[in-house]
Amino acid sequence: MNAEIFTALEDDAYCLMEAAVLLDQACKDMAGGNTASLEAALSNNLDLWIAINSVISQPENQFSSNLEENLSRLSRYVVATIRNQGNEISEGALATLININLQISEGLLEGNENSD
Repeated sequence: MNAEIFTALEDDAYCLMEAAVLLDQACKDMAGGNTASLEAALSNNLDLWIAINSVISQPENQFSSNLEENLSRLSRYVVATIRNQGNEISEGALATLININLQISEGLLEGNENSD
């Protein structure tokens, strides 16, 4: 693999981590009655996972079929959860979205390290 792919993976991992942090902050703000940050964080996360699904749907993607299937399944879950629950999302669902983002971010970085 070349350095461009590594940089792209690191960027993707960072975007997922950043989205997780925004969701976590929104969860804290929600407890204080502030839903504006929740709307922004959910919108950001929704856009991110729609983009992920778009990338893995491309025939020329370089993901293994297993990884592609797992990311597709997670993408459908994240998008459905956000669309179905919206601003009424439970703290448990937010925690799940945060964990998904962090786990995938960590996986991307570990995969990058293992490729060296």
